[in-house]
Amino acid sequence: MTYPCFIAGLAAMLMVAGGAACAGDAMHGQALYQSMCMSCHSIAYNGVGPAHKGVFGRKAGSAADYGYSPAVKSSAIVWGEKTLDLWLTNPEKLIPGQKMGYMVPSAQDRADLIAYLRQESARASPATAAK
Repeated sequence: MTYPCFIAGLAAMLMVAGGAACAGDAMHGQALYQSMCMSCHSIAYNGVGPAHKGVFGRKAGSAADYGYSPAVKSSAIVWGEKTLDLWLTNPEKLIPGQKMGYMVPSAQDRADLIAYLRQESARASPATAAK
């Protein structure tokens, strides 16, 4: 007799979890990065947007030699899966006054991009590996 309540509760929990539980596919994330992000970003160097090398665990607004908005520079955000997901969902909502005008509406695409960024962040550059 309690099964309908259990099933309704389980369904509600799954709806609340939404896209947060999506597993990321780094290979698909790389394809998305190349098609959606590379007009402004690069893994290795700053362009219109900052370089993404080492983004995981980095404080927002702290990549060398990039002109961040005052809003991003003064934020206390450290980039990780959750903060990157929030950023890609709606950058302006996460950091009002920032200058990125692009959102990724698909939870799975965000998870894939984040998996790719995590993979690339983990790769040591030759200079870092030598230390």
